[in-house]
Amino acid sequence: MNKVMMGAALWCAVLGVSAQRADSVRVSRLDEARVVTNRATNRTPLAFSNLDKKAIERVNFGQDIPFLLSTLPSVVTTSDAGNGIGYTSIRVRGTVGERINVTNNGIPLNDPEAHTFYWVDTPDLVSSVNDIQLQRGVGTSTNGAAAFGASINMTTDRVGAVPYASVNSSFGSFATTKNTVKVGTGLLANHWAFDTRLSYLASDGYRDRASARLG
Repeated sequence: MNKVMMGAALWCAVLGVSAQRADSVRVSRLDEARVVTNRATNRTPLAFSNLDKKAIERVNFGQDIPFLLSTLPSVVTTSDAGNGIGYTSIRVRGTVGERINVTNNGIPLNDPEAHTFYWVDTPDLVSSVNDIQLQRGVGTSTNGAAAFGASINMTTDRVGAVPYASVNSSFGSFATTKNTVKVGTGLLANHWAFDTRLSYLASDGYRDRASARLG
């Protein structure tokens, strides 16, 4: 009887080991997680426009983001220097900047006191932006300043898998220059990546005594 019980126990143990043996190892690569809660889609009942990376690069000559959006419907931009570099502002459907919600990767950028965003504080930010969505009218903003007039949602460049380096220079009227250097390490040990950008913008401006030196 004892031999029968021992044999049955050994048989069950062998079955358990066989059941736990894996046939193969499958590795699945997942896309990066992007937490963006304020983007409109085709199912969202509001007017919006999207600018992808290619559309941004075609008009990126050193001007602030409001001037890149100036060709979109219901957008009016102004510039102290007259050429879109330095102090600029934007109105959407006649609404001033204090009522326009500005976010980058879902992070609110509006000044907590003035409720506006000073574009002069982020020179050449557009060189690190992957796409922009402009929502006209009351938008889907869930953080930051209230979007009574519009919402400007930006996302930065995605992490590159391979190392890269790029240099971009632009020259224009009124002694306007833009120099941008971007360097990235790509993925290190499949976990880490480092990206850096150096920019310098300079212009004498269209108006007298409206020069800008930003970097």
